[in-house]
Amino acid sequence: MSKVLVLYYSSYGHIETMAQAVAEGARSTGATVDVQRVPETAPAEVAKAAHFKLDQAAPVATVAGLPDYDAIIVGCPTRFGRMPSQMASFLDQAGGLWARGALNGKVGGAFTSTATQHGGQEVTLFSVITNLMHFGMVIVGLPYSYQGQMTLDEIVGGSPYGATTIAGGQGQRAPSANELDGARFQGKLIAETANKLFS
Repeated sequence: MSKVLVLYYSSYGHIETMAQAVAEGARSTGATVDVQRVPETAPAEVAKAAHFKLDQAAPVATVAGLPDYDAIIVGCPTRFGRMPSQMASFLDQAGGLWARGALNGKVGGAFTSTATQHGGQEVTLFSVITNLMHFGMVIVGLPYSYQGQMTLDEIVGGSPYGATTIAGGQGQRAPSANELDGARFQGKLIAETANKLFS
Protein backbone atom coordinates (compact mmCIF):
# COMPACT_ATOMS: atom_id res chain seq x y z
CA MET A 1 0.00 0.00 0.00
CA SER A 2 1.04 3.57 -0.60
CA LYS A 3 2.20 6.21 1.86
CA VAL A 4 0.19 9.44 1.79
CA LEU A 5 0.87 12.87 3.30
CA VAL A 6 -1.94 15.33 3.96
CA LEU A 7 -0.05 18.62 4.16
CA TYR A 8 -2.03 21.65 5.26
CA TYR A 9 -2.11 25.18 6.58
CA SER A 10 -5.12 26.34 8.60
CA SER A 11 -5.57 29.71 10.29
CA TYR A 12 -8.91 29.07 11.97
CA GLY A 13 -9.39 25.30 11.87
CA HIS A 14 -11.57 24.85 8.77
CA ILE A 15 -8.77 23.34 6.68
CA GLU A 16 -7.54 21.38 9.70
CA THR A 17 -10.99 19.72 9.83
CA MET A 18 -10.97 19.10 6.08
CA ALA A 19 -7.46 17.61 6.34
CA GLN A 20 -8.67 15.02 8.83
CA ALA A 21 -11.51 14.05 6.47
CA VAL A 22 -9.10 13.76 3.53
CA ALA A 23 -6.91 11.52 5.70
CA GLU A 24 -9.90 9.35 6.67
CA GLY A 25 -10.70 8.78 3.02
CA ALA A 26 -7.10 7.90 2.20
CA ARG A 27 -6.83 5.50 5.16
CA SER A 28 -9.95 3.67 4.02
CA THR A 29 -7.90 2.24 1.13
CA GLY A 30 -5.30 0.69 3.43
CA ALA A 31 -2.76 3.42 2.74
CA THR A 32 -0.50 4.71 5.49
CA VAL A 33 -1.45 8.34 6.05
CA ASP A 34 0.29 11.16 7.93
CA VAL A 35 -1.28 14.56 8.58
CA GLN A 36 1.21 17.41 8.96
CA ARG A 37 1.03 21.19 8.87
CA VAL A 38 3.39 23.80 7.54
CA PRO A 39 5.01 26.27 9.95
CA GLU A 40 3.14 29.40 10.96
CA THR A 41 5.08 32.39 9.68
CA ALA A 42 2.91 35.17 11.12
CA PRO A 43 4.46 36.80 14.21
CA ALA A 44 3.00 35.30 17.39
CA GLU A 45 1.43 38.59 18.49
CA VAL A 46 -0.26 39.01 15.10
CA ALA A 47 -1.56 35.44 15.11
CA LYS A 48 -2.93 35.83 18.64
CA ALA A 49 -4.55 39.18 17.89
CA ALA A 50 -6.23 37.66 14.84
CA HIS A 51 -7.43 34.69 16.94
CA PHE A 52 -5.61 32.09 14.85
CA LYS A 53 -6.11 28.50 16.00
CA LEU A 54 -2.62 27.85 17.33
CA ASP A 55 -3.26 24.61 19.25
CA GLN A 56 -3.32 22.24 16.28
CA ALA A 57 -2.26 18.67 17.03
CA ALA A 58 -0.63 17.86 13.69
CA PRO A 59 3.18 17.89 13.70
CA VAL A 60 5.03 20.46 11.62
CA ALA A 61 6.25 19.12 8.28
CA THR A 62 9.73 19.42 6.79
CA VAL A 63 10.56 19.85 3.13
CA ALA A 64 13.13 17.06 3.47
CA GLY A 65 10.36 14.62 4.39
CA LEU A 66 8.26 15.11 1.24
CA PRO A 67 10.03 12.51 -0.94
CA ASP A 68 9.13 9.81 1.61
CA TYR A 69 5.53 9.83 0.36
CA ASP A 70 3.86 8.38 -2.73
CA ALA A 71 1.10 10.99 -2.63
CA ILE A 72 0.89 14.50 -1.18
CA ILE A 73 -2.48 16.21 -0.74
CA VAL A 74 -2.13 19.93 -0.04
CA GLY A 75 -4.81 21.96 1.74
CA CYS A 76 -4.90 25.66 2.53
CA PRO A 77 -7.34 28.56 2.64
CA THR A 78 -7.42 31.26 0.02
CA ARG A 79 -5.62 34.56 0.27
CA PHE A 80 -7.00 36.85 -2.43
CA GLY A 81 -7.39 33.96 -4.87
CA ARG A 82 -4.08 32.25 -4.18
CA MET A 83 -2.46 30.09 -1.55
CA PRO A 84 -1.46 31.84 1.69
CA SER A 85 2.12 32.91 2.27
CA GLN A 86 2.67 30.18 4.87
CA MET A 87 2.12 27.42 2.30
CA ALA A 88 3.93 29.33 -0.44
CA SER A 89 6.96 29.82 1.80
CA PHE A 90 7.08 26.11 2.58
CA LEU A 91 6.84 25.05 -1.06
CA ASP A 92 9.35 27.73 -2.09
CA GLN A 93 11.92 25.89 0.02
CA ALA A 94 11.51 22.75 -2.10
CA GLY A 95 13.70 23.95 -4.97
CA GLY A 96 16.24 21.24 -4.25
CA LEU A 97 13.56 18.57 -4.57
CA TRP A 98 12.46 20.09 -7.87
CA ALA A 99 16.04 20.26 -9.16
CA ARG A 100 16.64 16.57 -8.61
CA GLY A 101 13.14 15.43 -9.60
CA ALA A 102 12.48 13.97 -6.17
CA LEU A 103 8.68 14.28 -6.52
CA ASN A 104 8.37 13.29 -10.19
CA GLY A 105 5.53 10.84 -10.79
CA LYS A 106 4.08 11.09 -7.28
CA VAL A 107 0.34 11.72 -6.92
CA GLY A 108 -0.89 15.13 -5.80
CA GLY A 109 -4.10 16.95 -5.07
CA ALA A 110 -5.43 20.11 -3.44
CA PHE A 111 -8.28 21.26 -1.22
CA THR A 112 -9.22 24.71 0.03
CA SER A 113 -11.67 26.99 1.82
CA THR A 114 -13.00 30.48 1.17
CA ALA A 115 -15.26 32.89 3.04
CA THR A 116 -17.87 32.96 0.26
CA GLN A 117 -19.21 30.70 -2.47
CA HIS A 118 -17.38 32.67 -5.14
CA GLY A 119 -14.34 33.65 -3.13
CA GLY A 120 -11.67 32.17 -5.38
CA GLN A 121 -11.89 28.47 -4.61
CA GLU A 122 -10.96 27.22 -8.07
CA VAL A 123 -8.15 29.70 -8.69
CA THR A 124 -6.73 28.92 -5.24
CA LEU A 125 -6.79 25.22 -6.05
CA PHE A 126 -4.94 25.96 -9.27
CA SER A 127 -2.36 28.03 -7.39
CA VAL A 128 -1.54 24.85 -5.47
CA ILE A 129 -1.88 22.50 -8.44
CA THR A 130 0.51 24.67 -10.49
CA ASN A 131 3.22 24.07 -7.89
CA LEU A 132 2.55 20.33 -7.79
CA MET A 133 2.76 20.09 -11.57
CA HIS A 134 6.12 21.88 -11.55
CA PHE A 135 7.29 19.15 -9.18
CA GLY A 136 6.22 16.59 -11.80
CA MET A 137 3.29 15.21 -9.85
CA VAL A 138 0.21 13.47 -11.25
CA ILE A 139 -2.88 15.48 -10.22
CA VAL A 140 -6.13 13.96 -8.97
CA GLY A 141 -9.09 16.24 -8.28
CA LEU A 142 -12.66 15.68 -7.13
CA PRO A 143 -14.51 14.32 -10.18
CA TYR A 144 -18.24 14.58 -10.65
CA SER A 145 -18.49 10.95 -9.60
CA TYR A 146 -18.75 12.68 -6.22
CA GLN A 147 -22.35 13.72 -6.83
CA GLY A 148 -22.61 15.69 -3.58
CA GLN A 149 -20.89 18.71 -5.13
CA MET A 150 -23.74 19.03 -7.64
CA THR A 151 -26.56 19.51 -5.14
CA LEU A 152 -28.78 22.57 -5.30
CA ASP A 153 -30.44 21.78 -1.97
CA GLU A 154 -27.85 23.53 0.18
CA ILE A 155 -24.82 25.79 0.03
CA VAL A 156 -21.94 23.47 -0.73
CA GLY A 157 -18.29 23.64 -1.71
CA GLY A 158 -16.61 21.27 -4.11
CA SER A 159 -15.00 21.58 -7.51
CA PRO A 160 -13.67 19.12 -10.07
CA TYR A 161 -10.24 20.49 -9.13
CA GLY A 162 -10.49 19.60 -5.44
CA ALA A 163 -12.61 19.49 -2.31
CA THR A 164 -13.60 22.82 -0.77
CA THR A 165 -15.57 24.33 2.08
CA ILE A 166 -17.16 27.73 2.65
CA ALA A 167 -16.18 29.23 5.99
CA GLY A 168 -18.27 32.42 6.12
CA GLY A 169 -17.01 35.98 6.36
CA GLN A 170 -16.29 35.63 10.09
CA GLY A 171 -15.29 31.98 9.95
CA GLN A 172 -18.64 31.09 11.51
CA ARG A 173 -19.51 28.18 9.23
CA ALA A 174 -17.95 24.76 9.87
CA PRO A 175 -17.41 22.32 6.98
CA SER A 176 -20.73 20.62 6.20
CA ALA A 177 -21.27 16.87 6.13
CA ASN A 178 -21.44 17.05 2.34
CA GLU A 179 -18.14 18.94 2.10
CA LEU A 180 -16.42 16.53 4.49
CA ASP A 181 -17.71 13.62 2.40
CA GLY A 182 -16.17 15.30 -0.64
CA ALA A 183 -12.86 15.58 1.18
CA ARG A 184 -13.02 11.88 2.12
CA PHE A 185 -13.88 10.99 -1.48
CA GLN A 186 -10.89 12.90 -2.84
CA GLY A 187 -8.55 11.44 -0.21
CA LYS A 188 -9.73 7.94 -1.06
CA LEU A 189 -9.36 8.50 -4.81
CA ILE A 190 -5.83 9.90 -4.46
CA ALA A 191 -4.76 7.00 -2.24
CA GLU A 192 -6.33 4.48 -4.61
CA THR A 193 -4.40 6.05 -7.47
CA ALA A 194 -1.16 5.95 -5.50
CA ASN A 195 -1.86 2.33 -4.50
CA LYS A 196 -2.16 1.39 -8.17
CA LEU A 197 1.03 3.22 -9.08
CA PHE A 198 3.24 2.23 -6.17
CA SER A 199 1.98 -1.07 -4.73
